[in-house]
Amino acid sequence: MQDVPIVIVGGGLSGLYAAFLLEQKGIDYILIEARDRLGGRITVAKSSADMSASSQSGDHEKSNDGFDLGPSWFWPEYQPQLSDLIEALDLTRFAQFEEGDMMVERAANELPIRTQGYQSSPPSMRLVGGMTALTDALYARLDAKRIVTGQTVRRLTKTGQHIKIDSECGSEHINAGQIITYQAQHVLLALPPRLAGNNIVFEPALPQDLAIEWQETATWMAPHAKYVAVYDSPFWRNQGLSGAARSAIGPLTEIHDASLVEGEGAVFGFFGVPVKARQSVSERELKAHCRAQMVRLFGTQANTPTAEYIKDWAQDPFTAMPADVSGTGQHAVAPASKPTAGEWQDCLTGCGSEWSGAFPGYVAGAIDAANRAVQGLPNVVVHSGS
Repeated sequence: MQDVPIVIVGGGLSGLYAAFLLEQKGIDYILIEARDRLGGRITVAKSSADMSASSQSGDHEKSNDGFDLGPSWFWPEYQPQLSDLIEALDLTRFAQFEEGDMMVERAANELPIRTQGYQSSPPSMRLVGGMTALTDALYARLDAKRIVTGQTVRRLTKTGQHIKIDSECGSEHINAGQIITYQAQHVLLALPPRLAGNNIVFEPALPQDLAIEWQETATWMAPHAKYVAVYDSPFWRNQGLSGAARSAIGPLTEIHDASLVEGEGAVFGFFGVPVKARQSVSERELKAHCRAQMVRLFGTQANTPTAEYIKDWAQDPFTAMPADVSGTGQHAVAPASKPTAGEWQDCLTGCGSEWSGAFPGYVAGAIDAANRAVQGLPNVVVHSGS
């Protein structure tokens, strides 16, 4: 049994940032991630140029450029804490491209219309390399020996002043199915509240009102799916189009330019098709419907993308629960992040993005929730590594 002051459950942005803050304080920890990769809901499809460079260099881990399949944007003027972190990590940002007209589809029996586009104020920003540039930069500053992937936390047991954490090795692990046990003074839950409440057994049980609140908190992006089409260049800009579109027909309802700063062009869209409907057809068929829509909006050049990607978050077991399938897809109101009475008081804190009161579900929310959780650790834990 490994004994550490803190165990972080989840290796998405909130978990990685919590680990980053703990290392700054000199506090020992172990981070346990169920996926075989880090980043959580932040993930990219690599650009063809980046894949070629990685293949030639033999580096299949580090991504220099890519197309976001999860969150894409942040707003520095609204989210200064996130913006300051991005600046401190020396990451390069650029404004979302919105110059030009947008296309609108109103009905199946009407041609799309071209109308004046709009520009966000303040502007939304993206990162060179995609949002994984942020998670990669945090991981590069962590002690890799403290990071464990491919293990799913199944049970938390409160025993006196400690918590026993039972973690199951995943199918890709050499010891698949084996239970690894850790012991900690405090556990940070860096995953969506609904997953924590439903997938982890707490002994003794959490206070009933808190357990229900966590289980009823919708997970941002869980019912959503994104389509990305990549082209040699952003040809729509030559037509004075921004790459943005809105559609009442679908399958994509909201479309945006997703091009790299230089080089390949791309557009991405959110599916408006309900979860069960889009999962009843093959990915190949979905892509064909999306290409047809791109042609309606941007012309015949859109029919020959160099690459296409679909990421259906509703099919990701480490993001979505059955309750998310019928969800509205709206950002949830942040639940309470910790028990205020009983056995679990002062030893368990939720720090996933949905626990952020300011930005629940957003990238900035992961930073906010992790910072609040680490700053709020009891003194006995805070000083344990000093």
